[in-house]
Amino acid sequence: MSSEPSIFFSDVNERQGSFLRRTFVVGGLTAIGVTALTVRLAQLQVVQAQEYATLASQNQFNFRMVPPPRGRILDRNGVVIAGNRPSFRVLVVRDETKDLDQTLDLLGQLLPDTVDRRRSIIRDVNAAPRFAPVPVKTDLTWEEFARVNLYANELPGVMADMNEARYYPFGGAFAHVVGYVAKPSDRDVQAYRDRNEEVPQLLYNPGFRIGRTGVEKALETDLRGVEGGNRVEVDARGRVVAEDVGGSRPAVPGKDVVLTLDADVQNRALEVFGEESGGAVVMDVRNGDILCMVSAPSFDPNLFVNGIPSSMYRPLADYERRPLLDKAIYGTFAPGSTFKPVVGLAALKRGADPERRIVCNGGYYLGRRFACHATHGSQNMREAIKNSCNVYFMTLGVEMGPDAIAEAARDMGFGQAFDIGIDGQRQGLVPDRDWRRRNPVRGDPMWYPGETPSYSIGQGALTANALQLATFTARLANGRKAVMPRLIKSIDGVAQDRGRGFADLPYDPAYLQILREGMEMVTDVGGTGFRNSQLGLGAVRMAGKTGTAQSRNYGSGSRKGAGRPWNQKDHNLFIAYAPIDNPRYAVSVIVQHGGMGGGTAGAPRAREIMKVVLLKDDEIRARIEREGFAETPDDPGAHESDSLVQNAAPTQAAASPQPAAEPAGPRPYLPEEPQ
Repeated sequence: MSSEPSIFFSDVNERQGSFLRRTFVVGGLTAIGVTALTVRLAQLQVVQAQEYATLASQNQFNFRMVPPPRGRILDRNGVVIAGNRPSFRVLVVRDETKDLDQTLDLLGQLLPDTVDRRRSIIRDVNAAPRFAPVPVKTDLTWEEFARVNLYANELPGVMADMNEARYYPFGGAFAHVVGYVAKPSDRDVQAYRDRNEEVPQLLYNPGFRIGRTGVEKALETDLRGVEGGNRVEVDARGRVVAEDVGGSRPAVPGKDVVLTLDADVQNRALEVFGEESGGAVVMDVRNGDILCMVSAPSFDPNLFVNGIPSSMYRPLADYERRPLLDKAIYGTFAPGSTFKPVVGLAALKRGADPERRIVCNGGYYLGRRFACHATHGSQNMREAIKNSCNVYFMTLGVEMGPDAIAEAARDMGFGQAFDIGIDGQRQGLVPDRDWRRRNPVRGDPMWYPGETPSYSIGQGALTANALQLATFTARLANGRKAVMPRLIKSIDGVAQDRGRGFADLPYDPAYLQILREGMEMVTDVGGTGFRNSQLGLGAVRMAGKTGTAQSRNYGSGSRKGAGRPWNQKDHNLFIAYAPIDNPRYAVSVIVQHGGMGGGTAGAPRAREIMKVVLLKDDEIRARIEREGFAETPDDPGAHESDSLVQNAAPTQAAASPQPAAEPAGPRPYLPEEPQ
């Protein structure tokens, strides 16, 4: 029996109700969505319209920082010694490139020398802020500049422009005193953080340079200026399509700095050193202005502006004559016989009779023999300065003791750093009994009499730099005032000589006159510096003092420099002032390992430097032209007689002179080897 299929019919009203419910739900959701969309659109277009308009504008426009032109550094006559020059360069903006590697590949075909620096370029690009242009190569030739511009459309994110680069027109002449600029390093950034100061964004700009040494470093704030910015319009890919001139802000150039230096004198000073090593300083004895402060050998600071390659840095750093070291203010040396007038001054203050005659038999005996370079016989103070007699000044020194000598030395400028506006000075050392107590020899704090003879002729532990020697000479030539050196003449037109009243020297001017008369005899017929100190400028003459400083103990051997390695020769010194009858300028010259005798190496260099100084002085030049030039007289008895202790075995701490060119202590900042 088969069953019939059953057919069921739903209620029409039930189907209609279900449809209406779905319609209501969907319609409600749609209405809610439309309402929410309407509200959101109203919020975006009405309530937040200004906010998003601003954001859109910011996406459309970028503000690119522009480093300010660095302030110039000029000499006393307005000659630019550190300025800015135009430089073509090619830059890349990471955020505007599709593929940095591909872009650098293309640039490598146009500029082949960028291939070797690819790693450092990528490092700089990755470290740069967003949209900051990073220099790929600077100082492009015109052909390279034109080549890059020709293919500019195929190099998104690459641009070629002209900027200002730091430039030192005189190369090494001012390298140590003016210094140089270089790229900011992590140490510069950390220095701000260590002082709890906000790091200027300018330091992160790849085109910015910071002062690294000398005046460039000391006056960084004044020379830096204030950064500006260009407001540029970019497309969706970040490419520049226009510049908003009205929204751009020009950079404010740094302040101009005028130094007391004279470019002609400075250049001549470096020239006369030739291949020798040492330093020279020239001062105006009336106001303390430093006309010359040179260190030799030197280096070209232009090499450091864009980073010096290791292949060029290492020879500079490893050369034994240390071209990177400032020997005018950092290098300290035993002053040798140039120190003898200080000993004479100390004795005069304590009642010594300048006419007292002391007999020199060729040596001074105090437990052992301290040799003199000749047998001078009976002589007074003026004659002892002329002959540079060791016995005379050893006798005075032992009678006074080290404390009296130290007092006079400090009064005349030794053992101190001067506020000339730049760092890097070494104070040198003026020893006395208190110093020995603080620096005992093998636990013994006593100053022994055997130390004083060497001290009295500028040896032993005594050290000084060329600036101190020039200051001493200027004070001696001035005769009344404790002249202080000055290097910074003005900043942005404001003179830097406020509060420069000089204190009186604590000595009777008559004492200083006696010393000057002795120094005049040094450059007269028969004096130790006669032969090489004649200016040939008529009545305008130069007075001076020769000096030789041992760089090592020779024992019983000869001190003659012939055949010895360079670093075993004596240091050669000379101080002078001119004109004799109305002193205006003082000069000090140190020739490191220049050989025995300050009259052989120091004096001729001082003469050539002083001639330029005198001939540039209008009054002195007029006097020379009025009175006429003169031939240098012959001196059949001229000799180099400036000598030190010899043929003596060392005793206690006195007899072992120490190499003084690079004394122990913190080293100055030297350029870092490139990574």
